[in-house]
Amino acid sequence: MFNSSFDAVIPIVCVVLAALAAMAAEAFRGKGERMPIGLLGLVGLVAAGVSSALLWNRNAASFGVLVADNFGLFVTGILVVVGILTILFSSEVLERDGIPAGEYYALMLFSLSGMIMMAMANDLLVVFVALEIMSIAVYVLTGIRRDKPEATEASFKYFLLGAFSSAFFLYGIAFTFGVAGTTRLDAIGELMAAQAMVDNPLVLLAMGLLMVGFCFKISVVPFHMWTPDAYQGAPAIVTGFMSTGVKAAAFAAFARVFLSAFEPYIADWAPAIWVLAALTMIVGTVVGVAQVNLKRMLAYSSIAHGGYLLVGLLSANEVGKAAILFYLAAYAVTNLAAFGVIAVLGARDQGNDELRDYAGLWHSRPALATLMTVSLLSLGGLPPTAGFIGKWYIFAAAVSAGYYGLAIIGVLTSVISVFFYLRVVVMMFMKDREVAGMPAQVSGLGMAALAVAIAAIFYLGILPTQVLDLAARSISTIF
Repeated sequence: MFNSSFDAVIPIVCVVLAALAAMAAEAFRGKGERMPIGLLGLVGLVAAGVSSALLWNRNAASFGVLVADNFGLFVTGILVVVGILTILFSSEVLERDGIPAGEYYALMLFSLSGMIMMAMANDLLVVFVALEIMSIAVYVLTGIRRDKPEATEASFKYFLLGAFSSAFFLYGIAFTFGVAGTTRLDAIGELMAAQAMVDNPLVLLAMGLLMVGFCFKISVVPFHMWTPDAYQGAPAIVTGFMSTGVKAAAFAAFARVFLSAFEPYIADWAPAIWVLAALTMIVGTVVGVAQVNLKRMLAYSSIAHGGYLLVGLLSANEVGKAAILFYLAAYAVTNLAAFGVIAVLGARDQGNDELRDYAGLWHSRPALATLMTVSLLSLGGLPPTAGFIGKWYIFAAAVSAGYYGLAIIGVLTSVISVFFYLRVVVMMFMKDREVAGMPAQVSGLGMAALAVAIAAIFYLGILPTQVLDLAARSISTIF
């Protein structure tokens, strides 16, 4: 069906057009008039998903800098699901919190377009442009509650540290260009393969700078300091969006750059990834135990999960490569479900995100307590959930690649993390106190989105084979 040089940009264009439509709808909406702007976003995301399905197995490219290979399309599918679930969660939250719908949906969709571009980018400069499109929109979304000082503070911290990390990434691109004479990933890979036996310190410097830029976006220790504040200060629905979408897009680009262009130098960058993965899993888990705010706890949980993803990246065998994509999908639906519950239970003047706010939730809202429990058990890696299968394959890949120490650290930190997930479950089921300020009811769209996310968690946990095979075939096309 698609035969032009613009094939690869079609999913991106669909999302951008939806963002522009949301902006126009907000501009022409009368004062006090209700308009289903979120529906425009859903149409654009469905169109992006359909076009991605039609591009499957075609390896379409747009002027060589964007490649719609199966790897990029698989990640695009994850991002489409993230976008759709976020919109379904958002409808009630925006009206309740007084957030301008057109501005919110436009920023979210523009950010998604940058994420999809990152997943498909075959050029370091395009990766950087996509990174900034994604990041700038997320910075604004973090502080979209302008009446909340903590949201403004979180947005400002995120922006400052994000700009700092972008400078590292840009310097990495500059050194890579100085070494290879190009920013195209396929050309860089060929040159690196030819020079793999040559000791060139500039290559190591370029890889190190690029690694810093990527590690910031996926909250790797010690580049994680922005994460707890940004997650706590942003509206819960925005936190869920950026904790899943940003991580999926950034990790897809990270994997493409280091497992494709710099794969010949894996012996040089693998030790650094080993140390970063171990530190990230340990710090994310240990510090998470001490948190009493649920959003901050999930922030440190997100940091730890970034470490698990690095284990898959480091293993770089067939199991590990497929596990990366499967883990991204499992983590996306699981974390969105958890933050979705926090979002729908919040109030305009009360976030209801402290652990004590969930005391006795089972007695007042048993359905939401059950949905939150499933999400937390999946994050902890307990069967029969998606999180269990994801961690199983990540650790199996590490063992098969000979990283026994890293696998042991991963298993031990997973066991420790179960403590702070179960602490929330105990509060919900074994405390007999109903907290004032909870909403009287939850919208049908919010409950539908939660039901879809929970169904996906169980599907990926009980019948993972089809998605794993799809992930393996997707990632094998480029690595």
